[in-house]
Amino acid sequence: MTLPAAPIGAAPISQTERAQRAREAFDHLSAPADALVLFDDQFIFYYSGFAIFPTERPIALLITRDGERTLFVPRLEREHAQQTSEAEHVVDYPEFPGRTHPAKHLAELLTRQGLDSARIGVDHDGYPSVMGYDGPPLSVQLPQASVLRVSRDLDHQMSLKSQTEVALIRESARWGAHAHRLLQDYTRVGETETAAETRATAEATAAMTAELGAGYRGQNKWMSGAVALYRGQIGPNSALPHAMTTGAAFRPGDTLVTGAGAAVWGYISELERTMFVGEANAEQRRFFGHMLNLQDVAFEALKPGHTCAQVDEAVRAYYEREHLWDHWRHHVGHSLGQRIHESPFLDLGDDRLLEPGMVLSVEPGLYVPGLGGFRHSDTILITETGMEMLTDYPRDLDSLILPA
Repeated sequence: MTLPAAPIGAAPISQTERAQRAREAFDHLSAPADALVLFDDQFIFYYSGFAIFPTERPIALLITRDGERTLFVPRLEREHAQQTSEAEHVVDYPEFPGRTHPAKHLAELLTRQGLDSARIGVDHDGYPSVMGYDGPPLSVQLPQASVLRVSRDLDHQMSLKSQTEVALIRESARWGAHAHRLLQDYTRVGETETAAETRATAEATAAMTAELGAGYRGQNKWMSGAVALYRGQIGPNSALPHAMTTGAAFRPGDTLVTGAGAAVWGYISELERTMFVGEANAEQRRFFGHMLNLQDVAFEALKPGHTCAQVDEAVRAYYEREHLWDHWRHHVGHSLGQRIHESPFLDLGDDRLLEPGMVLSVEPGLYVPGLGGFRHSDTILITETGMEMLTDYPRDLDSLILPA
């Protein structure tokens, strides 16, 4: 198996860039705030570099207007936060629920910072319900403060990818394509999806970690290593956009829908392809052709200054023109980067403008009960003049027919 071409670069996000994000977060707010208190693990990683799996023990990141960052963590995370985060301060509490609830400890921290009557921007009004967590809202703990939801504003900042972020997503796409090639090679009649997925993912991950070196870290909760899989979209079940793995064996005539990507320093990409076991029949070819056309319509509409809604509307016009509504299930795509799904969304209900630096999936699909699903997904970058494909894998029918 030929390995992917030489890497463009896979350096992690620098401390300078993360610190700049924290300072500039306030510039993205639609209403002024004196401080931010963020509970979402993805925002915490984005601004401080602290990669965590959320549990019932609340974790929060406090950012003041000068960009100073304080991590609020349970005692068991103190050393982890001190060793791996870029926050200037780490403050810990004993345990959840504890004799004193963590929400009260957080309120006391904010009071010591002089923020008990401040304007505080939050992603959630207190730590959300995760793994059995139960606690009072921040607005109840600090009744004199003005607690403002700022998630949409910070999502906009996160959607505008830096050059380093784009380089990491390119690297993810490179290894996702390698994993997908292995998956395609190992998919054979009589083999199970689980065996093909496991073999392809293990080999691709080993190759990626060897090339990126001992310092490489995935740092992404949605994906581990270089991954290629089917998620149960085998044969008739490929007509279920979010099927789940059943361990099915491949059979001649199956329509297959894949998924691939890789975790590279917290960033991921999305690659999906529709494949066939043996020569495609007339109906499979017809729907495959429409699926390619739908994706091409979306590519043409992806330009700075267009709205997300305009992209979805252009694609919907094709469904209408070709009488394909019975096979429609979802919008065109979504932003991605740290999260497997981010905002904005390529949906007729999302009027946000496309801007240079946004990275999105493009994945309009067709779903035909009894026959299968037809969906390619590619990761693209909005540029100053249009879009650039970050994923690089054959889209044409002949390249995606497997031996029967």
